[in-house]
Amino acid sequence: MVVLRYIWGILQASFDLWMDMAPYLLMGMLIAGVLHVFIGKDFISRHLGGRAFASIFKATLFGIPLPICSCGVIPVASSLRKEGASKSATLSFLVSTPTTGVDSILATYALMGPLYALFRPLAALFSGLTIGGLNQLFNKESDPVAREEARPEEPLSMPKKLSTVFTYGFFELAEDIAKYLVIGVLIGGALTYLMPTDLLLGVFSNPLIHFLLMLAIAVPLYVCATGSIPIAAALIQKGFSPGAALVFLIAGPATNTVTLSFVRSKLGKRAFYLYIISIITISAIAGLIFNVIFYKLGGTIDLITAHGTHLPHWLRLGSAVLLLGLIVRALFRFTPAAQKMDFEFSVPDMTCRHCQATVHDALVPLAGIRDVHVDLKKKVVGISGTIDKEKIFKAVKDAGYTAEDRS
Repeated sequence: MVVLRYIWGILQASFDLWMDMAPYLLMGMLIAGVLHVFIGKDFISRHLGGRAFASIFKATLFGIPLPICSCGVIPVASSLRKEGASKSATLSFLVSTPTTGVDSILATYALMGPLYALFRPLAALFSGLTIGGLNQLFNKESDPVAREEARPEEPLSMPKKLSTVFTYGFFELAEDIAKYLVIGVLIGGALTYLMPTDLLLGVFSNPLIHFLLMLAIAVPLYVCATGSIPIAAALIQKGFSPGAALVFLIAGPATNTVTLSFVRSKLGKRAFYLYIISIITISAIAGLIFNVIFYKLGGTIDLITAHGTHLPHWLRLGSAVLLLGLIVRALFRFTPAAQKMDFEFSVPDMTCRHCQATVHDALVPLAGIRDVHVDLKKKVVGISGTIDKEKIFKAVKDAGYTAEDRS
């Protein structure tokens, strides 16, 4: 009975977080669909070439509103690099894009208040400009990448565009964030219900200890910009300093083993060390500045508490049910079994729909290939047609992923 009581308490606390986030997250998903259709990756690619600081600024500015997760940003960054974007612009895009997004900004406002919702994109802007600028200053490029001409895309009619807005925003994006959103909300609910309020007394009351704890957790952890919000909100409720929560919101989505591996292999060792040192330093500085501003503004709890509760109960409940339906569909969507393919191989670093689509699109144009089936759950790619392993594996590598022979 005690265990059931704890489980019920965690679920109740988690659903309260879910209700607060749902209206804003649904609005963000709709805006994300609009950005995807009417701006899109190709538009971004055309503006990020060259070696001037303007390309760094554009890369950072374009990255902030895009709802692309920590792993989904990798194929986009790889494409930008192939099409002529500088290392500095690519690094800026890698930092600013997963750290925030239009959906996570609105969800941040819902759970953590206006100050975080304003400060989070500003921190992403500062991070992108700083890392890109430092790389351009200290890591001169000697290997400019030849710009590849993008294949022209067939223009879409307005009804098709509107359909794609909803398909991408409410279905594809839901599949990308579903697992990590649920994990984040459950962790947030567990922290809210189980963590004692006096845990951070004594030696753990020092805000600098909070910062170190957040960095130790955030740097290796894979967490998306939206999934990190309920965890950070719960930590604040239990006494962590507001700045420490911001450290988690910045460093968590921007660093994980997959992203760090991509930076090391595609951009070089110097860029890798600059990237990780800069993220740690900038997130800590941003956290300290946030604490100063928070207390200068009076340190009132209204600045950093949930604002989603201000909406009508019927709207919050209806949005929560709708979002839950979209997430359940994303988690348990039936995928028909692939037909027998001529060749199968593993791509272990695929983690989301962006990855799946990128690998698929990289292989389809290859000569002799009749069909490509990408199983995201099993991380397996099947190909039918004429098989040239060297070209297939190269295409996957050029897309930013690792191909492993299963034979």
